[in-house]
Amino acid sequence: MAGFADIDGAVSSDGVISHFGDVFREQRRLAAAEALVPLGDRAVIEVAGPERLGWLDSITSQAVGHLAPGESTELLVLDPQGRVEHAAAVLDDGASTWLIADAADVEPLAAWLTRMRFRTQATVAVRDDLQLIGFVDGGSAAELAGAAASAPHGVALVWSDPWQRVSAGGHQYAEVAEHPGSALAWRVAVVTADAAAALAASTPVESLAGLLAAEALRVAAWRPRWAAEVDDRSLPHESDWIRTAVHLSKGCYRGQETVAKVHNLGHPPRRLAALHLDGSDAVLPAPGDPVLLGDDELGHITSVARHFEDGPIALAILSRRAPEGDLVVRTAEGDIAAAQQVIVPADAGATADIPRLTRLSRRPSAPDPRG
Repeated sequence: MAGFADIDGAVSSDGVISHFGDVFREQRRLAAAEALVPLGDRAVIEVAGPERLGWLDSITSQAVGHLAPGESTELLVLDPQGRVEHAAAVLDDGASTWLIADAADVEPLAAWLTRMRFRTQATVAVRDDLQLIGFVDGGSAAELAGAAASAPHGVALVWSDPWQRVSAGGHQYAEVAEHPGSALAWRVAVVTADAAAALAASTPVESLAGLLAAEALRVAAWRPRWAAEVDDRSLPHESDWIRTAVHLSKGCYRGQETVAKVHNLGHPPRRLAALHLDGSDAVLPAPGDPVLLGDDELGHITSVARHFEDGPIALAILSRRAPEGDLVVRTAEGDIAAAQQVIVPADAGATADIPRLTRLSRRPSAPDPRG
């Protein structure tokens, strides 16, 4: 059965369509809510069973125990030191909880969830028979994707990205009057293979966009994702993920102590920054390219895109000690000047001024000069 990759002009690799021939046109159409994006770079896990929500609530960063049918959120799985191991979008339909994860993380996440079930009445299954379609809400694309979305239990499986606003229990570190994510009404529809094939056959190519267009909008919105911004050191605070993926006042879960400690007392060792790259050359950096000030390496690029309005842009994870001025990105083809916009400030996490208790001090208390 023919699919999106078989459309004339589609440029794809390993099932992921980069573009359909005109990246900037696709971005404009996507931003205007008039294009669909086949998301071959991520997949679906179905968690079923009567205890699924309470169980997921107890082992992840997000409060999902009372998630209503049709309600969307996202969660993180943290290690005991609070570092990000897995990430997933979350949508419940009243009978199953649907997790959307980056392709490379789907099998590891499903395996971890399966190991953690013990006697919980829940099942975990990777749904290779389902596909994902991304779009921006508010236009013709929403009608097409909404009509095609699967609804196995009577609720259409369309995930609404919570990144537009700070979720209940979350906290935003970015000190901006208007967060760029507030303008991106990103949605993902879960569809069957037959529905995806029907969309591919009926949707004109001018109403389709590739992953490069979706990534450009994501980078411009400062939106982190597991496949790009996460490494083996990542704390959720560093990429401002506390705003949508972590509930700060829910019960205990693995890594919760570190999350609370860094948020209330400390500062994350690294911070996410947005970079506006010198557009005078055709060179773009690659993920992993170092970010420098003089000869001092301060971090590395995590995501990069050519935006139809903003030009070459990137996200970078920098050391907390990195200054807030202009930087340089070193590529294999030469250095690129980069104007920095701070997302997570160096003092992020200092949300509570808790004094040291006298009884914990090694020094004796000074006498009161007032007598």
